[in-house]
Amino acid sequence: MMRPGSLLRSSLVCAALVAALAACTKETTTTSTSTSEGSASPGAAAGASKVIGVSIQNREAQFYQDMEAGMKSEAAKYGYTVNVVDASRDNSKQQSQVEDFISQKVAAIVLTPYDSQAIGSAIIEANKANIPVFTADIANTSKQGKVVAHIASDNVQGGAQAGKLMCAALGSAGGSIAILDEPEVTSVQDRVKGFKQAIATGCPNVKIVADIDGGGERAKASAAMEDILQAHKDLKGVFGINDDSALGASTAVNAAGLKGKVAVIGYDATPEARTAIKGGSMYGDAIQHPDQIGIKTVDAIAQYFAGKTPPPKISVPVGTFTKADAGK
Repeated sequence: MMRPGSLLRSSLVCAALVAALAACTKETTTTSTSTSEGSASPGAAAGASKVIGVSIQNREAQFYQDMEAGMKSEAAKYGYTVNVVDASRDNSKQQSQVEDFISQKVAAIVLTPYDSQAIGSAIIEANKANIPVFTADIANTSKQGKVVAHIASDNVQGGAQAGKLMCAALGSAGGSIAILDEPEVTSVQDRVKGFKQAIATGCPNVKIVADIDGGGERAKASAAMEDILQAHKDLKGVFGINDDSALGASTAVNAAGLKGKVAVIGYDATPEARTAIKGGSMYGDAIQHPDQIGIKTVDAIAQYFAGKTPPPKISVPVGTFTKADAGK
């Protein structure tokens, strides 16, 4: 027969064991739940600590907003964090942003350079810090600095698409046309190259009489277009190297009472440009896919993180958008 004291001690020991067992069971359940949540997205778990620093030359532009959305959507699949900042078309600001990314020790840097030549010195600093650099839409043309991969529209092909639209707009009659340019930007250089090639081969009766820097901005492009219309009374068409340029040109054309008489071709097919095309203020656009540029940029970064070498240049095809497409 067990003594009363022994019985009390046994009861206390049993109670302690039950409490310990309950605690162990709770801990095991918690750990199991955490593992189950993590296993649902192994790619996200593997990339959770990686931050990608992105400096966009003009975050207000619809094109770059769409590109940013594509990057963030794809980054979520890998569990990456995308830190996007706006360089506001200021090279010195963009240089400082790269320095900030370096001090933050981001895993990778993506740039759409405002100044393709001057950005080289910032890229060198990132190289020294062993941070891989990628460029999207606009390339680094400086001989300084190493870029892992450049992801962009095939802008020569896109410029050719714009040229074909101009040939179709003017038909056999041909005539004089102008270009609202932004010559310091590499992607624009390619667009204009492709456009001129398409005009020369597709409609040699069309003559380029003006190639003016419109700054890629609507107000500046509109003012430049007013000057062109004054200098060339018989102008039949204008190619704006982006939709802000084309919409600025359209404003000047409409104000001069020439809507429908001067064919306006743009580049990007932003929602506002599509509305202008549908309403007849613009003839058509070369259409880019900025979301795909963003997606392919993140995919190239993931490939690099996985120890693979992405292609040095990744191109995204460009299509066309006209009034016929607006009704689809």
